[in-house]
Amino acid sequence: MKRLILFSLLLILTASVLASTPSTEKKVYIATHVNPHPPVIDGKLDDEIWQKAEWTGDFTQREPNDGVPPSHQTAFKILYDENNLYVGIRAYDAEPDKIVSRVTRRDAFDGDWVEINIDSYFDHRTAFSFTLNAAGVKGDEAVSSDGDYWDSNWNPIWFCDVAHDSEGWTAEFRIPFSQLRFANKDEHVWGIQMQRKIYRFEERSVWQYIPKNTGGWVSYFGELHGLKGIKSSGRIELMPYGVSDLRTFPKEDGNPFSKSRETNFSGGLDAKMRVTSDLTLDVTVNPDFGQVEADPSEVNLTAFETFFPEKRPFFIEGQSILDYKIMGGDGGFSNDRLFYSRRIGRSPQYSHDLGDNEYALAPTNTSIISAMKLTGKTKNGWSIGALDAITERETAKLDFNGVRREETVEPLTNYFVGRLQKDFNAGNSAFGGILTSTHRDLDQPHLQYLNREAYSGGLDFRHQWQNKTYYLDVRTAFSHIRGTRAAILDAQTASARYYQRPDADYVEVDSSRTSLSGHGGVISIGRSGNKKLRMDVGAMWRSPGLELNDLGFLRQADRVMQWAWMGYNSPKSFAVFRSLRTNFNQWWGWNFGRETVFAGGNVNGGGQLANYWWFWMGVGYEGKNLSTGELRGGPALKAPGYWNQWYELTSDNRKAVQVGVNGNNSWADVGGSRFNRVSLWANFRPRNSILLRVNPFYQINKDDLQYIDTVDNGGEDRFLFGRINQKTLGIVVRIDVCITPDLSIQYYGQPFISAGKYLNFKRITESRAANYADRFHTFAGSEVQFDDAEDVFNFDEDLNGTTDYSIDQPDFNFRQFRSNFVVRWEYQPGSTLFLVWTQERTNDSFSNGRFSYGNDLGDLFDTTGTNVFLVKVSRWFSL
Repeated sequence: MKRLILFSLLLILTASVLASTPSTEKKVYIATHVNPHPPVIDGKLDDEIWQKAEWTGDFTQREPNDGVPPSHQTAFKILYDENNLYVGIRAYDAEPDKIVSRVTRRDAFDGDWVEINIDSYFDHRTAFSFTLNAAGVKGDEAVSSDGDYWDSNWNPIWFCDVAHDSEGWTAEFRIPFSQLRFANKDEHVWGIQMQRKIYRFEERSVWQYIPKNTGGWVSYFGELHGLKGIKSSGRIELMPYGVSDLRTFPKEDGNPFSKSRETNFSGGLDAKMRVTSDLTLDVTVNPDFGQVEADPSEVNLTAFETFFPEKRPFFIEGQSILDYKIMGGDGGFSNDRLFYSRRIGRSPQYSHDLGDNEYALAPTNTSIISAMKLTGKTKNGWSIGALDAITERETAKLDFNGVRREETVEPLTNYFVGRLQKDFNAGNSAFGGILTSTHRDLDQPHLQYLNREAYSGGLDFRHQWQNKTYYLDVRTAFSHIRGTRAAILDAQTASARYYQRPDADYVEVDSSRTSLSGHGGVISIGRSGNKKLRMDVGAMWRSPGLELNDLGFLRQADRVMQWAWMGYNSPKSFAVFRSLRTNFNQWWGWNFGRETVFAGGNVNGGGQLANYWWFWMGVGYEGKNLSTGELRGGPALKAPGYWNQWYELTSDNRKAVQVGVNGNNSWADVGGSRFNRVSLWANFRPRNSILLRVNPFYQINKDDLQYIDTVDNGGEDRFLFGRINQKTLGIVVRIDVCITPDLSIQYYGQPFISAGKYLNFKRITESRAANYADRFHTFAGSEVQFDDAEDVFNFDEDLNGTTDYSIDQPDFNFRQFRSNFVVRWEYQPGSTLFLVWTQERTNDSFSNGRFSYGNDLGDLFDTTGTNVFLVKVSRWFSL
C-alpha cells in the first residue's frame, strides 16, 4: 500500500514537469458611461444610448466540441452609470422558431440562455453570475473557489427582459451596483465572462475561451475596463413579513392536549445592510420557514445520524464562505464539517419517557430568536464570514391524570461561527481558519447530559501551481467540549466513538472527565486541470476524541484513511460519445489501534452519447472490514467483503418526455446478504410552462447480520442480531406550473412504505472469528419462542424452561405520506406572497413485517393527516 502511495506521488510530480499551460489571449472590453438617459429595460436594445457602445463577440464553443466556433455567434455591449451596470446581448440564430423558451422558476437554467459572470472583487477566485433565459426567467449564482462552487441560493435584486426577432433574440440587463461587492477605487478593472447555451444542440459557448480541462474558471476571465467614479452603495434593505397559519390535527382519544385545529399569527424581519464597501450584514428576527419543503421519508437502521441538506433561505444564501468540509468527494466521510447549519433550530433533544395515562405536548422545532451573518471579501483578499444565532428555551407540557407541569426540552443556546481566509499569490494560494462555539444555558438537572460548551476550529491551506494544473490542499480540525460528567460520559460512549468497546485497548471510558478534546484533518495533492488525465492522492484522520456534532456534523471518529484517485476526461466528441469520463478509486482505512477497518476500490465512468442520452456505471469491491460500531458499544465485528455495482441511464433531456433509470446492487461474499435498489423516473413537459415529474423507487435489503438489541443475561451482554428481509417502495411526484417568471405553483408529494421482518435470530459469540459461521450462534427450536399475547420474543439459552431474557417483537411496517403545495408570487422585485398547504400522514401502529403496498397504502390514507395552511407575505424596502 505504501508503494502505491509513493508511486502515485511520483506520477503526479513527473507529470508536473511535462505540463502545458493554456496560451489563450486575455480579452478586454471597455464599458461606456451613460448619463443622464439610461436605457429602458425592455429587451429590445433599441434605445439610442446603446449606439454609443461597441459590439464585441467572437465566442468559442466549449461544449460539446471544445475550442471550435459555435453554431451561432453571440455579441454584447456594456454600459454603466453611477448606480447600475447595463448589459445588452444579441444571440444570433438562423432558425429563430427553434429557440427554446421555457417559463420556469428562478434558477432553473432551462432552455436557451445567456449569462454574464462578474469578478467585481477582481480576486480571480469569486464572481457573481447573472443568467437570463429566452423566456425572461432569471438565474443568479454566487461563484467561489475559482468556479468549484456555484451557490444558486443567492438572490440579488436586478432587472431584465428579452425580445425575439428574425435574427434570434436579445437580452437586456440592469444590475444595480448595490447588489455587487467591490472596493472603493477611482477606477476599476473587473473580471468578466459571457456565456451562451443553445439548448437544442446542448451547446455552450464563451467569450473568453477557457479550455474545458483548465484547472480553474474565474482566474481565466477576460477583463472589463473603463469603470470610473462608481461607489459601492451603503444601502439598507429591509424585508418585514407576516405569517398566518391554520393547522388541523388528528384527534387522539384521552389526550387532553389533542385538538382538531389551531390558528397562529406571527411576523418577523429580514434585513441586509452594507457595513463597509466590502462587508454585508444579514439579520433575521423570528424567521419562519413554513414554505420550505420537508425532508424525504426514511427508515434508518444504523447507529448513525442521517445527513440532510439545508433548505432554509437565511442559512443557504452565502453558505460557501462559512463552509468548512473536512473532506471532499462523495464517500462516507464527505459530509463531515465544522458547521452544519441544521443544528440551529433543530428538534428539541430531550424527550420525556411517558408513563401510563401520561401525555405530552412538545414543540417539533426549536425557535430561532434572532440570527445575524456578516460576509464579504476585502480588496486585500481577506474573505470574512461570521454568524451568530440564538435559539429559544423550549418547554413541553405534561399531563398525568389532570395534573400538569412544564419541562424544558431544549435549553436557551447561542451558536457562533467565524471564518477568515486570505488569498495571495494572484489567487493561486489561500490560507484560512474557522472557529465555532456552542453555549447552552443548562438550568435544569435533566438536561445535564448535554454539553454546556462546545468549540471547534481548524486551519486550511491551498496552493496551486503551473497555471493551476497542480494543487496541495491541507485542512485541519480540532474540537473541545465541556460539561458535567454525565455529558462527557455520553460523548465517550456515543456511536461516533464507543470508548466502552472491550477490545479497544487504546481508549478507555473515564467517568470522571468533564471535558473531551480531539483533532482531525486531511492532506491531498493532485492534478486538477489542463490535462485529460487527472489524479489525487491523500490521507485523512479523525482522532477518537473528535466531536463536532454540537454545531457540525461527524458520523465517526477514530479513523485514518488513505486514498488514490485517477480520472480521464475527454474534452471533445469522438466515435459515439459527445463526452466521456472514467475514474479509478482506491482506499484503505484503519483505526487508532492500527487495525485495518476497511479497504476497497472501484472503477466507474460514463458521459453523453451522440444521441444526447447520458449514462454512468461502475463496479467496486469492499474487502473484509472490521465494524467497530455494529455491536453498539460491544467488540468490533468482522464483516464479510462485498461487491457493489451501480448504473444510470437517462434519455435526451431536450425532449418533451424524458425518462431515466438508476440503481445499485451489492452482495456479500458469504452469508447471503444483499441490497438492491432501482429507481425509475419520467419528466413530461406538455408545454414550456408545465413540468410533471414522477420518480418511483423500490429497494430490497436482505442483511444476514442486522442488529436488533443488546440485552443483559446474568450480568453478561447479549448482542442480538437477525436476518432482515426489508422491502421499501416510494413514489416522488412533482408538478411545476409557471404562469409567468414571477408566478408559479409547485407540488411535491411522496408516499413511502417500508416493511421489515426478522428471521434467524442470532447472538454474537466470537465477533472476530476467521470463519463467518463461527462469529454467531443461531437460535433454534425452543431456544426462542414468540409470546403473541405480550408481543415479545422469549429466549431460553440453557433450555431449562425458564426465560433468560426477552425482546420486543422487532418487525416493523412504516407508512408515511408527505406533501407540499406552494403558490409563489413575486409581486414586486424582492417582495413575495406565499400560499402553502403541507400535509403529513404517518402510520406505524400495526407491524407484522409483511410488505403489501396496496394494503399499506390503504392503511396510510385511512389515517387522518396533519395539515398546515399558511399565508406568508414579505415586502422588500431599499433605503
